[in-house]
Amino acid sequence: MSSRPSAFDALRQAPGGVGASGNPTFEWRLTNTRLRDPVRIVVQDRILPVIFVPGIMGSNLMDLGGAPVWRLDTGLGGVPWSLVRNVAPMGPGRRQRAMHPDRTQVDPNGRVPHDAVGTINGRTRRDREAIYRERFWGEIGDSTYHPYLQWLENQLNGQGLDPARWASFTYAHPMMSAAPAPGQPPQTPALLEGQEMVVRGMACGTNERPMDALMSDELLRRAAARMPVYACGYNWLASNNSAARELRDRIKHVIAVESRRGRCEQVLLVTHSMGGLVARRCAGLPGMEGLIAGVVHGVMPAVGAAVAYRRCKVGMRDESFAAGLVIGSNGREVTAVFAQAPGALQLLPTRQYRRGWLRFKDPQGRELEPVPAADPYDEIYLRRDRWWALVREDWLRPPGGMPISWNHFEENVLEASVFHDAIQGAYHPNTYVYYGADNAVPSFETVSWSMTPGLGGGLGPPPDAQAVRGMGPGEVRDSGRNPAYVGGQLEVIPGPGMGFAGTYQSSHWELSADAQDGGGDGTVPSSSGSSPMRHSSQPGSIRQQFRLTGFEHEPSYNDEGARLVTLYCIQKISAEAMAAT
Repeated sequence: MSSRPSAFDALRQAPGGVGASGNPTFEWRLTNTRLRDPVRIVVQDRILPVIFVPGIMGSNLMDLGGAPVWRLDTGLGGVPWSLVRNVAPMGPGRRQRAMHPDRTQVDPNGRVPHDAVGTINGRTRRDREAIYRERFWGEIGDSTYHPYLQWLENQLNGQGLDPARWASFTYAHPMMSAAPAPGQPPQTPALLEGQEMVVRGMACGTNERPMDALMSDELLRRAAARMPVYACGYNWLASNNSAARELRDRIKHVIAVESRRGRCEQVLLVTHSMGGLVARRCAGLPGMEGLIAGVVHGVMPAVGAAVAYRRCKVGMRDESFAAGLVIGSNGREVTAVFAQAPGALQLLPTRQYRRGWLRFKDPQGRELEPVPAADPYDEIYLRRDRWWALVREDWLRPPGGMPISWNHFEENVLEASVFHDAIQGAYHPNTYVYYGADNAVPSFETVSWSMTPGLGGGLGPPPDAQAVRGMGPGEVRDSGRNPAYVGGQLEVIPGPGMGFAGTYQSSHWELSADAQDGGGDGTVPSSSGSSPMRHSSQPGSIRQQFRLTGFEHEPSYNDEGARLVTLYCIQKISAEAMAAT
């Protein structure tokens, strides 16, 4: 055990931080003149900003005139009521007109916090809100992301300059004196060098390679840098290629701004969901890999998610009634937007996703030939001759909308294919990953269409299962909700006298998209979330991959376990960055 003093030795230190101007400030209370021991002023002359990249639908959008289109400001109960009131009444046509990538842009005017945390410490509420906006927090959803970003800002910049006083870390071995909990006196001993540390309360789940120990030396190196937390919203309706260029520009802007305050040469990226795809593409742009110290990916659909297909067919109503109100309660509403949105189509399963993920079951539950055998773009997404293809052509032209031609849709799908090829196996060489693998939070590993007998009295002999699987769009009655129908019609039930009692759908067969069939986080199945370790084209680029449970997809960064894992990853990346330069 080393007893050498660290850089933070017994000399008294003047507490320092960053003022509202972004410049270092120090305070010291006057003491008795007979005290002649030196006072050390520790300057954090290095800056390693953290930039958070949200998932799809996590960025605020406005039209080209500045009117909000997708504003995620939360109200009572944590619900974005203004968004619900704005979007829920829209039918497919109005959604299509309002939510087009060429008619929308990032909205920076969303709600931001106003309380002091970390380096966000302006003297007035207005000063602090201005700093949050300079960090671009107004571009992203407040309830989903702001609590985590504030927690992270406090962890990285609000614990003082002495890592011996960082309450989230302690010595790994019980015989060692632990790093102090909050409230311990200022005479805390210096952090010993060469000691293995742990993140307090961190449960690692299942690690898919041996865990790298976190050393006290790494905390000491990280302590030399300020790590202000930024955000980067993007137009998630447009291609992730465009979003990657937006992130590139944001990285360069942040480095330029922070270089006026200290030595800033790189940033660290933390991503959520589709933001991971954006970051992977950005890291592959010319000259960008070296500007990124490392990346932490959270719940990333690394090779897509089958639920994206399902939502285009039946909407979100049977997944989540509340989400369905906003995203689309049926396939008509979802298709009207997603078919014109390259970014949304880039969430579809790629060629690396498991084969045969779209399945068909006969009335006895026996599986028919699944698809795709190899290429989902040709076999599912661009088919026009099967009812189970990704879109119905008539849904591309909703009443009151701005019709999408088949050629335009085809271009968007092919763009998704090219994007998927560009990021296939591509990861920054210093990448950490966590994903959900919880059987109690089921996800769609596959999508299965099941046949059940309909109310078909008097309709004649029903077609067999193979014939139904081979039917075209015009042979299946499909409203965009579960179920679709083969044969029959909407029947009216007469009431007493000349009255009306109700209706029902007669049919030979009902075709229903089944519920979730695998574990994950409710959106990304564990097979896609765990893909980076298996499919990385550069051995060793995935430094660690954490298999976690206990959270759902959207609020994963509000889970304590996921937060502590990201803190560990950020410490490893930042310590390496400090050692390298």
